[in-house]
Amino acid sequence: MVTVGIVGVGLVGSELLAQLHATGSKLIKIVALTNSKRMVVSDSYAEISLVDWKNKLAGSTTEADISHLVQYLSKSPEHSIIIDCTSSDHIASQYPSWLSAGLSIVTPNKKGFSGSLSLYEQITSLSNNLPGSTPSKGKPLVYHESTVGAGLPILSTLTDLVKTGDKVQKVEGIFSGTLSYIFNNFSTLSANAEKKNFSDIVKVAKELGYTEPDPRDDLNGMDVARKVTICGRLAGLDLDLSTLAVENIVPQELQGVASADEFMSKLPQFDDHFQKLNDAAVQNGEVLRYVGVVDVQGGGSGVKLVRYPGSHPFASLQGSDNIIKFTTERFPNGIIVQGAGAGAAVTAFGIYSDILKIQERVQGF
Repeated sequence: MVTVGIVGVGLVGSELLAQLHATGSKLIKIVALTNSKRMVVSDSYAEISLVDWKNKLAGSTTEADISHLVQYLSKSPEHSIIIDCTSSDHIASQYPSWLSAGLSIVTPNKKGFSGSLSLYEQITSLSNNLPGSTPSKGKPLVYHESTVGAGLPILSTLTDLVKTGDKVQKVEGIFSGTLSYIFNNFSTLSANAEKKNFSDIVKVAKELGYTEPDPRDDLNGMDVARKVTICGRLAGLDLDLSTLAVENIVPQELQGVASADEFMSKLPQFDDHFQKLNDAAVQNGEVLRYVGVVDVQGGGSGVKLVRYPGSHPFASLQGSDNIIKFTTERFPNGIIVQGAGAGAAVTAFGIYSDILKIQERVQGF
């Protein structure tokens, strides 16, 4: 049995609770929930009902207090896990104190693993399982599979390669479901494909909810950069967002406009720019794909718009899937992981599976 507290019960947190309720796990006990305003902490570590938790949280008169939540979980008679379902820098900065209190952590929040190297090193030193940590009985565990590729086994595959002594040479792929959708629809070699303006595809992606409220937050490459940084650090590189080469494909004239609405209204003016890039690729039997690269040996890590021949696995990707290729000494032809890399259901699945990994380790299963 493990006791669990969840910070952030929005889209992903709610879906996680729904999955826990649907499976009826007897080995995972939810004892605390908090959003930005209110908090529910059960008496004597009794399980909070997963049927009416929303009503209990909405009716709670207890103000959100993360420090109190941490103190409460640290005194549980069972091993405690705190789950951060936010995307907050401030929350991620508290991970070292949570670990120091003996709490294991599961999170889809990328900030703690792609932010400052000093924070990452603190998290690593206090954990019992991250590459580079010093294993010791009783130290808490940290799992963050869902920070890259949601529920896809990207970080677990990379970690297994590193821990078993394989030499990782390169990790490359399409890490963004948003940019996957945009370029899979915009740049294709299919003779039957309808020619579409770049701005129209971005508009549809925004309407479908694939993009951030401001699509520039996708097109500037920083989300992919965070994922590259996370993978790079697991592979043994001291990558840092401040020095990583990132190609921002937002036209320079639109990078500083005041609002998302203004950006969307002016983006059609640059359709010719994107069309010329695509035409040049197609004329050579290639397509455009926005990729992240961890180049362990060559030092060419970064995020960029790349042309691939039609025979390449990245060229035939469909929809909004992610696709990641690991090239290593043992696997010179590469290992490819492909599938849905975004969405509440698959992200919650990734979190759930990480919880089970901790539960199994602390129970000795």
